[in-house]
Amino acid sequence: MAYLTITHLEKSFGTTRVVRDFNLAVEKGEFISLLGPSGCGKTTVLRLVAGFEMPSAGSIQIDGRDVTGLRTTQRNIGMVFQAYALFPNLTVAQNVGFGLKVTGVARAEIDARVAEMLRLIGLPDLGGRYPFQLSGGQQQRVALARALAPKPRVLLLDEPLSALDAKIRVSLRQEIRQIQQQLGITTIFVTHDQEEALSMSDRVVVMNGGVAEQIGAPFEIYNRPATPFVASFVGSHTAFDALVVDPGTGTVTLGGAQVTLGQPMSGKAGSMVRLALRPEAAHLGRVAGCETVLDGRIAQVNFMGAIIRLTAMVGDTALTLDTFNRPDTPPPPVGSAVEISVAARDFITLGAS
Repeated sequence: MAYLTITHLEKSFGTTRVVRDFNLAVEKGEFISLLGPSGCGKTTVLRLVAGFEMPSAGSIQIDGRDVTGLRTTQRNIGMVFQAYALFPNLTVAQNVGFGLKVTGVARAEIDARVAEMLRLIGLPDLGGRYPFQLSGGQQQRVALARALAPKPRVLLLDEPLSALDAKIRVSLRQEIRQIQQQLGITTIFVTHDQEEALSMSDRVVVMNGGVAEQIGAPFEIYNRPATPFVASFVGSHTAFDALVVDPGTGTVTLGGAQVTLGQPMSGKAGSMVRLALRPEAAHLGRVAGCETVLDGRIAQVNFMGAIIRLTAMVGDTALTLDTFNRPDTPPPPVGSAVEISVAARDFITLGAS
C-alpha cells in the first residue's frame, strides 16, 4: 500500500472547480513534483494535503490513516514556503527549534535536534544569527531545517526556490534532493519550473486545469508525453501537420518526405495527424540511423553557449533544432539550404490535426 494516498480529490471555491478528480499514490521516501502553469491547481493540492484547505470531495491517507478531516497540527507534516516565513525576532537556532518548543519537547532534546539540523543544512555555526543576517539561500536552508526538525511524516515544498537567483537555485535544489534522499522522507514539491521538476523528482505530475494530465518518471514525461498539453509544456518542440498514408503502419507524408513511424495510429488514410519533434531529435546533414531527411532553409541562429539553437523553415513550418557548439565549426548562416535528419522513433504523435 502506498504511504500517501490521494483519492478522487476535488476542491471548489464557489462555482470554480480548482482541483478535479485528482488521484495520486506516493511510496514512502518518494520525491514527487507537481508541475504546471499558474492556476493549474498544484498549490491547492499541496494545501489540501497540508490541511490548510478542506476538500470538497475525496480523501487523503498518510501511512494508512485517513487525515482528510484532521487539522494541520494533527497531520505531522513539514512545510516549506516560497517566502521563507522565518520569525525575524528569533535566531536561526530558535527558528529551527520553534516547532519542537511549541509541542513541549525538552530543552536538551531541542538543542540536540537543532544542532543536528544545522549540520544537515551546512550551517552549523550560524545558530546565533538572525534571519536578516543571512543570504536568501541560507534563509531557505533554515526554513527547510525548521520543517524537518519535528521529524514529519511528509515534507511539502511550495515553490521554495523561485525567489532565488539562478545559480543559487541550481545549487540548493541539489542540496534539497540530497537531504531528502539521506532522510528518506516522503516529499511533494510544487514548481512551475520544468528543469527543477525533471532534475529532482522520482516522478512528475503534470497538471492543467485542475487535472493531472500525466504522472510518470521524468524520462517518460519528456520523451513520451501523453497529451498535447504535456508535450507543449514540458520542453520545447516543433509541431507538424502530416498526411496519413497508411494508418496500420503509421506511415505519413511530412515536409515532402514519407515517414513510417512503425506503430498504428488512429484516423483514416487521407486524414491529417499532428506530430511533434524535440529540438535535440533533429540533426543537420545526413545521419546514420535517421530514416527521414527533410529539406530546410536556416531562418534564425541563436547562440546559447554550449548549444546553438537553429530555426529552419521546412515548407511552411519553422523547425527548431539544437546543435552542439564546436569552436572549429561555425553554424550555417541564415538563408542557407540544409538537410535535416530525423529518426522515425523520435516523432511524437499528438493526435488528429
